[in-house]
Amino acid sequence: MDPINSQFNFFNPTKHIDMYMDEVSSTSTSSSLNPSLSSPNMKGSVMAVENIINYRFKNKRLLEEALTHPSYPDSASYQRLEFLGDSALNDALSNHVFLAYPDLDPGHLSLIRAANISTEKLARVAIRHGLYRFLRHNAPSLDEKITEFAKAVRQEDDAVAYGGSVKAPKVLADIVESVAAAILVDVNFDLQRLWVIFRGLLEPIVTHDDLKQQPQPVTMLFELCQKRGKQVDIKHWRKGIDGKFEIEAAKQKLHELCGKKKWPKPTYSIEKDAGPAHEKKFVCAVQIATMNGVLYITGDEKSRIKDAENSAASLMIRSLQESNYL
Repeated sequence: MDPINSQFNFFNPTKHIDMYMDEVSSTSTSSSLNPSLSSPNMKGSVMAVENIINYRFKNKRLLEEALTHPSYPDSASYQRLEFLGDSALNDALSNHVFLAYPDLDPGHLSLIRAANISTEKLARVAIRHGLYRFLRHNAPSLDEKITEFAKAVRQEDDAVAYGGSVKAPKVLADIVESVAAAILVDVNFDLQRLWVIFRGLLEPIVTHDDLKQQPQPVTMLFELCQKRGKQVDIKHWRKGIDGKFEIEAAKQKLHELCGKKKWPKPTYSIEKDAGPAHEKKFVCAVQIATMNGVLYITGDEKSRIKDAENSAASLMIRSLQESNYL
């Protein structure tokens, strides 16, 4: 026997998958039925969602579980599947951006991945494909939140990286992740098959170019407040030597802030490099991936790259404060 392989004989993936399938069936409200058949009260929902994702489940109880909120009594909820789906989509998007952008550094790859699996993005997937209509729950307050968000999404033009006028209910992103996990389990944890099946729901995939063209958070904040008749009161700031907004040691402070929030490190890029050699002017941008999306902002024009990066970091910190991220 191969001594290396023999060390891993204690783990049998097929055995564990079969055990999980048995567990799913045993927790169903109609456990006496064949797992390949839907429960009577979920048959319509299961068929509808299968049509949306263009996939037929071998074990339809997985999909039932993926559509069941924890508030629904006497049924297994989507919580465990949501945990798995979060990781699965993260891995699938990691593979995608790694292959799609061979010249990008890890920081930029992280930003693109985060934009495609953020709560805001996935919640919109649930609305635009109609998955939200099949959520099984016993929490009346969810209906109002989902209805308000759905109305706002239908008025949007394209992909939204930072969120729109209404905050996305996390439950919508949860069911997208749980449906992804249900597919993953049903295809014996074949991540490539999951991506082939599920990618269509995530279209359009947010690209590197899309992120560059997204409006800046500060601008969005001012526009939103103007529409609602509110005023923006900017606090805790000082003027730099050129009259522009600046925070001392902002780049270091932003790095520390991201560490505390468990976000990836900020990534900086030179957006403008102009002027003769003795009078160079630089404009830098900074990007941060958060759990809710990707933040991107450009700084003021400076004569040194170091100062231009600090300017971008200053404006990012201010926008985070204004947008209640801190």
